[in-house]
Amino acid sequence: MRSIRVLVADDEPLARRGVRQLLAPHPDMTVVGESRNGPETLRALDALQPDLLFLDIQMPEMDGFEVLRARGVERMPAVVFVTAHDQFAVRAFEAHALDYLVKPLQIARFEAALERVRARLRLMDAADLAGRLTALLAAERAEREKKGVERLVVSTPAGDAVIPAADIDWIGADDYYACLHVGAKVYLLREPLSSLETRLDPARFARVHRAAIVQLDRVRELREQEVVLRGGERIPVSRRRRATLEERLQRRPEERLRQRPR
Repeated sequence: MRSIRVLVADDEPLARRGVRQLLAPHPDMTVVGESRNGPETLRALDALQPDLLFLDIQMPEMDGFEVLRARGVERMPAVVFVTAHDQFAVRAFEAHALDYLVKPLQIARFEAALERVRARLRLMDAADLAGRLTALLAAERAEREKKGVERLVVSTPAGDAVIPAADIDWIGADDYYACLHVGAKVYLLREPLSSLETRLDPARFARVHRAAIVQLDRVRELREQEVVLRGGERIPVSRRRRATLEERLQRRPEERLRQRPR
């Protein structure tokens, strides 16, 4: 059998070393690289073109699911997921027949995973693999949308940047892009506001206008046709959205919102 090129993605050096040691007795497995987080993994996938990826779910900056979305399932190699305690991930992998390993790694379980990988690489075509990964992402997204995404990945001239949702003050629309306002910085995300709105935590973000979403705890003052944010920004509020916004703002337990008379 031809050599299987392996990339190991895990933020823990001991975990990466453990995978290397378990692969060492298998001459058909060649570790071509390691990565410590999501952005590094995306770059390594481009540069190394591995046949197999050991992908940790709980990585900093971007988790394993975000790596899949950013890369695109049609461009992913065979994937063995690694998780320490994510019970939903385990159920999803089982339901979609994708392989997974639970830390700490057990030799017998690891060997069984390699056998399945070999069989899949022989028999599974790229379309089948992409279909399975797409089904996994759909299941994971449904679970995640209950509480909203925690991070957004945007492209910058320096590479991919990971923006925590908690850092976003407000989001504006610019044609097919969403403009993420984070303090004095603005990041462009190629996604319409209507789609982005469904992915954000509805308890923290509100659509105030067809062209604007605000993070509720950034609102300092509600006026007749606009909100004033803590940083001084003035965001227009549509008439049909104002009553709902006012009700949501008044629920905030941490402070009383100032309002100007109508």
